[in-house]
Amino acid sequence: MAKNITTQEFKDLVFNYDESKEWKFKGDKPAVIDFYADWCAPCKMVAPIIEELSSEFEGKIDFYKVNTEVEQELSGAFGIRSIPSILFIPVEGQPQMSAGALPKNTFKEAFKDIFNVQ
Repeated sequence: MAKNITTQEFKDLVFNYDESKEWKFKGDKPAVIDFYADWCAPCKMVAPIIEELSSEFEGKIDFYKVNTEVEQELSGAFGIRSIPSILFIPVEGQPQMSAGALPKNTFKEAFKDIFNVQ
């Protein structure tokens, strides 16, 4: 199940951008972060896909959700301008952002290409 996280939890679990400007992922497995808002229709379309994928890839990929209305500092730190925005974070290397509602097969392709996870 995707975990809703706060700005502080993001700093503890993913990356503390206050301490470092250079990306250093804190996780031990790839992560997907769904930046969303409750009022956003495309976000509501992506939500069940994220939940399905979090079950299918349990133990292989961590799934997080960030409510952009509540966590405005974190959304601003990533320059979120449209939602949903999906952040794909490999264990090694730079994260990649994708804007817009993605179909399930596109997520799976990204997991294979970015994370080397099938």
